[in-house]
Amino acid sequence: MTEYMQIFLGTSFSSKSPKEIQILENHLYCINTDGMIEKIVSPEEPDYQTLLATYQGQDNFHRLAEGQYFLPGFIDLHVHAPQWAQSGTALDIPLYDWLNTYTFPLESKFSDLDFAKKVYDDVVDTLLANGTTTALYFATVHKEASLLLAQICADKGQRGLVGKVVMDDPQGNPEYYRDTDTDTALKDTEEFILAVKELAKSTKQGVYPVVTPRFIPSCTNEALQGLGDLSAKYDTHIQSHCSESDWAHGYVQERFQKNDAFALHDFGLLRDKSVMAHCNFLEEDDVELFAETGTAIAHCPISNAYFANSVIPIAHFHSKGVEIGLGSDISGGFSPSLFDNIRQAVMSSRMLEDGVNPSLPAQERGLLGSRIKIDEAFYLATAGGGKSLSLPIGRILEGYTWDVQIIDTQIPSARLPIFDGNEDLHDIFQKMMYLARPENIREVWVQGEKVHSR
Repeated sequence: MTEYMQIFLGTSFSSKSPKEIQILENHLYCINTDGMIEKIVSPEEPDYQTLLATYQGQDNFHRLAEGQYFLPGFIDLHVHAPQWAQSGTALDIPLYDWLNTYTFPLESKFSDLDFAKKVYDDVVDTLLANGTTTALYFATVHKEASLLLAQICADKGQRGLVGKVVMDDPQGNPEYYRDTDTDTALKDTEEFILAVKELAKSTKQGVYPVVTPRFIPSCTNEALQGLGDLSAKYDTHIQSHCSESDWAHGYVQERFQKNDAFALHDFGLLRDKSVMAHCNFLEEDDVELFAETGTAIAHCPISNAYFANSVIPIAHFHSKGVEIGLGSDISGGFSPSLFDNIRQAVMSSRMLEDGVNPSLPAQERGLLGSRIKIDEAFYLATAGGGKSLSLPIGRILEGYTWDVQIIDTQIPSARLPIFDGNEDLHDIFQKMMYLARPENIREVWVQGEKVHSR
């Protein structure tokens, strides 16, 4: 019989498809030394009793207690790691003012590595405690601090995809916070890519360099083209913001006489490993280009409520074949929890479908076909994020990583309202999605290693 590094026994919830949950009741999950799910065994299979007899009582056998369940680890596709230091502040002003008054002065402080370490240690710990096993991070323009963030992810066991931000345009960035010049921005980015790739060789769960033009308003054409070339040369992930707000969308149209999507594509920045945040104002041609190039959307529902000036039609974009995952957008989104963003994704979609202007007749008020259900929002936070990153993560499925959170519904301080011992498992899943708090996350595992417990 094959020897496994870990065996887990319990009930799991995972996405079977974008709209359907798969429930595996009292299954065994066999994890190999690489931290991958090598085999999942149902109670009906002959191997089940053999495995139980072999592993029960050993240190590497883990049986869930009553009221505990496995969920895939969450995948956060859009986190501004330095902005954790300002989360929960200044969310009542326009995006342009917010960036220049609060965000850029804060991010400029990350030239101080001691300060950077304090913030980055805490944000990675906080996201892990909230069930986020993989995060796609914007760092700052500082190469050394960006490398520090990648190292912290490696050390703490989180799968981190980290970008040294490029902001080289003197016209679009404050003097105190930008790259020295275009050549330096590109040279630092290449050195960052090589350093993170080297770090990844000794990191079990993986860390990845990400080419990161902040957004078109902060970058020169030369930088955008150079970053597109670097991403092709090293086959890296790419991230940026795309058509986020009226201001940002209008700026690009005025500068290039085209929308963000086509401008980014011209510079080689839309491809299968690209993730673009927000994308609220994509038009039909933009959506088709995203689907054609394999570019994914990081949907940030809480942040969008504050800064995007609209509700993104997620259901429509998904129906067109665009890959979509979920992002917290710390700190444009105040919450580090993808549970909170799952809930907001559902609420925002309902508001788009039903409409928000009570002075209009009901039939004119909303956009029909816009609502998504909780199962679909969960897909975005898990399997959708994995697909967006082209990584085998986000599902409890053979051949995928053992990235899970163990949810305890019976924690005394955060007990979920489950009073029937035979309650329908899908109803229990829904209660977890709507009511779980960080206290309910008993353990978090990444690539077969326990990285958080309470």
